[in-house]
This record gives sequence, C-alpha cells and structure tokens, in this order.
Amino acid sequence: MGALVGAACGDALGVPYEFGPPLPERRVPEMIGGGLGPYAPGEYSDDTQMAVCIAHAVRDHDDPLSAEALRRTADGFLEWANGGASDIGNQTRDVMRGAGHAFRRPEVAEVMTAYSAGLFAQGVPSAGNGSLMRTGPLALAYPHDPEGLARAADAYSRLTHADPLASEACVLWCEGVRRAVLDGTLDGVRDGLELLPADARGRWKTWLDEAEGAPPRTFENNGFVVSALQAAWSAVTRHPEGFVAAVHAAVRAGNDTDTVAAIAGALAGARWGVSGIPAGHLEAVHGWPGYRADDLAGLALDIVRRHSVP
Repeated sequence: MGALVGAACGDALGVPYEFGPPLPERRVPEMIGGGLGPYAPGEYSDDTQMAVCIAHAVRDHDDPLSAEALRRTADGFLEWANGGASDIGNQTRDVMRGAGHAFRRPEVAEVMTAYSAGLFAQGVPSAGNGSLMRTGPLALAYPHDPEGLARAADAYSRLTHADPLASEACVLWCEGVRRAVLDGTLDGVRDGLELLPADARGRWKTWLDEAEGAPPRTFENNGFVVSALQAAWSAVTRHPEGFVAAVHAAVRAGNDTDTVAAIAGALAGARWGVSGIPAGHLEAVHGWPGYRADDLAGLALDIVRRHSVP
C-alpha cells in the first residue's frame, strides 16, 4: 500500500512548490495546494494520475505485458489526457496528440509506442521524467519476477518515452520498489543494475554513486530522468529516518518538486509502509479519478492479490 499511497503523498507535497527554487533546509513542505493547477490542498497531480492508469490495467490483467493490458493502459492515458488531466508534461502531451486517433482501437498501444519512437528518432528530447514518475505500480505485479518486471518497466516507459535512459531508470526504480516491499530494504535499486543492458550498468552505477554523495538539490535539472532519479535516490538514501524525512528532502530540491517527491515517495512508501506516512497526509491526499488514500491502498492490494503466488 505504501508504494502507491506514498507516491501520491509525495506528489501532493511537491505540488505547491513546483518549478520553484530549492527550499531552505528547515522549511517543512505542506500539502497546501496551489502550484500550477491550481490544486486543492492535498490534491495530487499527473504523476499519480498516470500511475493510477497503469494500476488499473495491471489490476485487471494477469499478464501486464499482454496486448490487452498495454491497450488498456494506452486507452487509459488518452482518456485521462482528454478529460482528467490536471497537467501534462510536454513529451507526454506530444505523444497523446500523436496517438489520439487510435483511441479505443485494438492497435492503440502499438500506435502510441511507435509515435514515441518516431519522435526520438527525429531527435526530439525523450528522456524526461514522465515515465519514471508513474511506473511504481508495476512492481506490485511482479513480486517474484525481476526479469519480467524489467521487461514491463521498459515497455510501459516506451509508450511515451522512447529514450533508453527513461526505460533504464524505470527498471532500476521498479526493482527498488519490488525489493522494498519484499524485504524492507533499499537494495533493489543497486541490485537492479544487473537487469540493465551490460553497456548501461557502469554509467548508472556512477550516477547512483553521485546521488549518494550529494544532497538532492545538487541535481537541479530534475526534469531530466537521470537527474530526477538521482535527486530522489539522494533524498531516500541520505535520509534513512523514514518516509517523511526522505520525501521532504525531495521536495526541498526545488524545480520539478511534485515529480521528484512522487518518485521518492513510491520507494520510501514501499520501504517504510503506509504506516510510516503521517495520518494528516493520509487524510488530505486525493485526486483523479476521485480517489483518496484508502482507494489507492485498496488498488495496490488488489494488484498484489491478483499477482501473488498462492
């Protein structure tokens, strides 16, 4: 439950400060709303909204990599973009427009993935943080299958972000969430290096080393997926006190605060559980499609029930 609820709470904590400067170390982030929306106090943004689309698909399909599950996700993204989105990142918006004609057609996921790949091939920057922010729910569908999870993280990232850096970041973070749920540690992110292509492992090891050695605000260009992961990893690893300390550090990094805090919140929530999230956050958090913390927790449990080995 903490993986999904934690992402939403991090998201809602970061919303008021999005694209602002780093916050002072003693500043306590609050769910006061506002931001780019404007959002109501406690309302989460597109980070969690898109994660909910993925969560619905993996809850309702035995194989998240099946054509049916990917089609459900792509249709969910388009339905959200056309009617539920409070904000959409530039890369995701371009893909939604390009694939919109395929809404509710059998080939919608293939069209979306191909359009994303076409943008990347044309040199359009495609390594934003918009896929990393949403892929945490996949970890709940692969509790004992890291290789399967890596394949799913790659496929779900490429629906909108064709740059391999985005996929690789999703693989690492999903494996981190999976292991945090299973054994209550953060070891999965580094162990996930073995799930990456061999030629990618060295650079990601260096990036993780850098993150552990510097505060989150160091990685100020955190709309870029590598910097977003570094800022979130720095926040979680350098603040082992618990969920609150980690997510507050992520928000204080500044710039894309809701996304970095949602990414950090998914891992911190998986590590410390929903019981590690303050009651005030749980009472306040809410968002599209009318969900509150209990609804997100129930959605997470439904995924686990469907995909757990008896």
